Amino acid sequence: MKRTAIFPGSFDPFTVGHEDVVRRGLSLFEKVIIAVGYNSNKKDFFPVEDRMQWIRDVFKNDNRVVVEKYEGLTVEFAKDMECTHILRGIRTAADFEYERAIAQVNKTMSGFDSVFLLTTPEHTPVNSSIVRDIIKHGGDAGQFLPKAIQINIEKYL
Repeated sequence: MKRTAIFPGSFDPFTVGHEDVVRRGLSLFEKVIIAVGYNSNKKDFFPVEDRMQWIRDVFKNDNRVVVEKYEGLTVEFAKDMECTHILRGIRTAADFEYERAIAQVNKTMSGFDSVFLLTTPEHTPVNSSIVRDIIKHGGDAGQFLPKAIQINIEKYL
């Protein structure tokens, strides 16, 4: 069976930290499915289709990366996509505690093991909420976004 990881998240927006986790994950897995979570009850800042296209642009030259949208339980989507693992990035001790609890529940529910990659030091402070706030308030978030992602903020205000 092909080692395939699902990397789930809202990616609102996808950051350089996310990109780094995926690229490093490709050294462990033959394929990484970036699963963009969609919740019709939640108000995201950027439309899910735009987020998916930005991520596809980042990995356009690597056919080992697939971008999909999903709704519902991550483990059910992972089963449907024939994944073998769940990939997550960890920035802080608080992230670890939160992700550990989810990983243990996922393991109990589905048998999926989660693989945690620590973020590189330069990406530790980067998270989507902060980047989104910079963008919303007219700041230049370019250093926190992959080079392939160019956001025209006027389109979203």
